[in-house]
Amino acid sequence: MVYTRKNQNALTATEKRRFVNAVLALKRTGEYDEFVRIHITYYVSDGEPGLRVAHMTPSFLPWHRRYLLEFERALQRVDSSVTVPYWDWTVDRSRTSSLWAADFLGGNGRDGDRRVTTGPFAYRQGNWTLRENVTDDPFLVRDLGYPAQPIALPTKAELAVATRQKTFDAAPWNSTSASGFRNKLEGWGSGSGNAQYQLHNRVHRWVGGQMLGGSSPNDPVFWLHHAMIDRVWSSWQKAHPGAAYLPATPPGRNSSQYRRIVARNEAMPPWNVKPSQLEDHSKIYRYA
Repeated sequence: MVYTRKNQNALTATEKRRFVNAVLALKRTGEYDEFVRIHITYYVSDGEPGLRVAHMTPSFLPWHRRYLLEFERALQRVDSSVTVPYWDWTVDRSRTSSLWAADFLGGNGRDGDRRVTTGPFAYRQGNWTLRENVTDDPFLVRDLGYPAQPIALPTKAELAVATRQKTFDAAPWNSTSASGFRNKLEGWGSGSGNAQYQLHNRVHRWVGGQMLGGSSPNDPVFWLHHAMIDRVWSSWQKAHPGAAYLPATPPGRNSSQYRRIVARNEAMPPWNVKPSQLEDHSKIYRYA
């Protein structure tokens, strides 16, 4: 049966509670931390050697689609009614938006150490100790708006720059690709400071804290953000029905991307599923 992923601002109080409870249940069993470990493992930049499947690569979108599905299936083993909601950051753009409420994800970090002190994922509640992270802090940190270098969430007009792209991706298939939907949406820009961060990347920057690095799934907002990214890809696919995943064939031996990225019909670890197998989600879920 096809299920629906809803906008987080349309969730009922019961739907919010059930989602939160399922997330906390995964945390108690240690399964949540395993999802964090997976993302850390595959958070490989294009400046590092070896295969890239999660970031700075054409498979950014299908890899995260499968990752999101695996997480959603884990939630549904706890509560079959739960789906991952999406956060439309072109609409809900402030620190007081509904997703930051105390009955859902909790709010911004406090002054000083930026520790989140409200909501079910606050450290003081005793249910959300970080075990897979790149800092010494065991608590969730947020720095909404990145006040040290203030940054705004992406607008609809800025998102349209990516969705107007007619091809999925383009050589050199990394963070420097000047055209193609994938890199425009992933958001690698040029320059320094906030200019480097566009769309997907800018949202991570805006939230701050754990969302800044490979351990970003430590913040549950990660899943709502990536549901939004997946929704954008889904809409782009409908608008460009002939624009399949690229590259269609693996780069040759003379390419700098030889064995560093996956082609449309090559398997992505850790699931050994091909990007081509993830292009159509219509028999699994839809977006409201």
